[in-house]
Amino acid sequence: MVAAMSLLAGVRVLDLSRILAGPWATQVLADFGAQVIKIERPGAGDDTRGWGPPYLRDADGNDTAESAYYLCANRGKHSVAIDFTAPQGQALIRELVARCDVLVENYKVGGLAKYGLDYASVQAVNPKLVYCSITGYGQDGPYAQRAGYDAAIQAIGGLMSVTGEPDGAPGARPQKVGVAATDLMTGMYAATAILAALRHAERTGVGQHIDLALLDTQVAWLANQASNYLVGGVVPGRQGTAHPNIVPYQVMPASDGYFMLAVGNDAQYARFCGVIGEPSLATDPRYATNAARVAHRAELVPRLQQLLSTRPAAEWLAALDAVQVPCNPVNRLDQVFADAQVQARGLRIELPHASGREVPMVRNPLKFSATPLRYERAAPVLGEHTRDVLIAVLGLDAAGIDALQADGVVQAANPTGTGATR
Repeated sequence: MVAAMSLLAGVRVLDLSRILAGPWATQVLADFGAQVIKIERPGAGDDTRGWGPPYLRDADGNDTAESAYYLCANRGKHSVAIDFTAPQGQALIRELVARCDVLVENYKVGGLAKYGLDYASVQAVNPKLVYCSITGYGQDGPYAQRAGYDAAIQAIGGLMSVTGEPDGAPGARPQKVGVAATDLMTGMYAATAILAALRHAERTGVGQHIDLALLDTQVAWLANQASNYLVGGVVPGRQGTAHPNIVPYQVMPASDGYFMLAVGNDAQYARFCGVIGEPSLATDPRYATNAARVAHRAELVPRLQQLLSTRPAAEWLAALDAVQVPCNPVNRLDQVFADAQVQARGLRIELPHASGREVPMVRNPLKFSATPLRYERAAPVLGEHTRDVLIAVLGLDAAGIDALQADGVVQAANPTGTGATR
């Protein structure tokens, strides 16, 4: 059987981004088969390399220079350490630009112009280049020069105002989501935009500049909450795990903990009422329809909580699942990776690392029937591919690379590729 070609075979991406939003986007492109050249600062690399513990440990049990945080967003990439604050480094980047299809960067607005690496400058080098800029607030507007951080954007963009326990409940206050959701969603929007722009460039031979902001992303994916406000004119508040438009749809107490109940329609609600031994709650006009249940949420939910707190969560989950009422346990991460469905879907993978260890990771959630994704390696050590890329892509020789390294312009990992340990 002929091996399937990768989705983005032949596409080369120059990744000048760091931390999460940009690297998440370029990791998706790497998963799809693009060659992603990650440009890092000699001696330091991506900021997240040091965002530990935990760090990956080598075969001797010593911490390496790669944090778990860094590893989650940089698999499949080639690390090339170039100091582009130096003129020689800028020249190398421009040579790479001429041979790439995509450039991704997340510097402050105008931050790359002084190095001749802004869109206007590199477009002259490669008119077909798709250039994606990720910033906190966008390329224009009164906040354009502000630095953007995920939690700060969750706050200003409204997400924290609808996340957390409602006023009056214990622990009531705005909360951020438990992962950097704005960064991650921005990375996904970036990957989508890049693919669309590549299609345009293939048809026209002309690239373009993608202006993507964390704030824009955050406001866009307020989704139904934004629509509820724009259409209904009512400012939504925090409701804990409850849904603003569906009842009952929230974490419920059992006698030994909690479980998630997600009743999605009136038929499911009727079956739910049968399971809990209260069929009259399904025919009572105050609760018979979802709109009525939303209107009478304050009286219905406490009654359901009282009923459900009488039996263990496992009993409720089994009984509700038997009549196809959506519900699930509230799993810790150890329970997530032990779950039979998670294991059956192969969500945990292990990839080889330059340290000689296998790195446990979560695979890309996409499954393609004709072009299955192939994962070849974990995130690289700093400068692991400097020599390979400069030789294969730019045609430099070993002596020229040695001279650049002696001048501090580039950094190449040692021949064994093991990288530094902490």
